[in-house]
This record gives sequence, structure tokens and C-alpha cells, in this order.
Amino acid sequence: MFKITITQIDKDENEEIIVRCHEINEEVLNIVEKLKKNQSILLGSKDSEVFRLNLNDIFYIESVDSKTFICTKENVYESKMKLYEIEHMLQNTNFFRCSKSMILNISKIRSVSPALSGRFEAKLINNEAVVISRQYVPQLKKKLGM
Repeated sequence: MFKITITQIDKDENEEIIVRCHEINEEVLNIVEKLKKNQSILLGSKDSEVFRLNLNDIFYIESVDSKTFICTKENVYESKMKLYEIEHMLQNTNFFRCSKSMILNISKIRSVSPALSGRFEAKLINNEAVVISRQYVPQLKKKLGM
């Protein structure tokens, strides 16, 4: 049985979760993994500043020339994480891999339509168009309940 302690802190202090255990076993690792998946922010940098980006504000995450960019409605931020690391972190969220170089937030899709060669095109709520590669169309349909 685990003892759970919650301590309220001042706004200027950093929030943290500390796991204290007798041994690091599968149960503890599962709890830590669930906590990591429930984080609702990504860190992105712009103009030498680091920003906390709420997942709900992110339209997509894209890899270009070995760099990872996080795109919101207003700005583009750079991430130190690799695309596959972010994809793993965002499992079981509204995000899914839509191409080799992009992870897309399905809550930002306005409409979807078939395109050439089995691909789909997603129109986002900011009027941007994103191509969904043929191999990722089944995942899109599953996420959208099609």
C-alpha cells in the first residue's frame, strides 16, 4: 500500500513529484510512466527563452533538418527532444504520427479529405493544410472514429 502526500506550495516554487520506494519494480515504473504521460506541457525555445507549451495549444510537431519544431497558432518553438521521444511521450493523447517527420494534434483538424496516392489532407483550424501519409491513414481513422 502506498502512502500519498500532497503539499501545496507557493506559485514561485517549481512543482515536482517525488517517488520514494523500497525497490524500483514494475509497479513503480508503471506509475512513473503514467505520470509522464499525463504531463500536459512541452518545453520549447524561441529567441533564447524557454517556454512551457500547453499541449492544447500545439497544432503539430515537425522535424526539419534534424531539428524539432513545435508549432502553435502564433509561434514556432524549437525543442531539444527528438520527434520519436515526443511521440512516445504523447501516446494516448490527441496527438498521432501523420508522416515520417510530423506529429499532429487531431483536436486542431477542421476537416479531412482524400488526396493522391492513398494519402489524406487535413485542413487545420488555422487554415493550414497538412498531408497525412498513406501508412498513417489507418491511425487517423482510428483516432477520429471513422
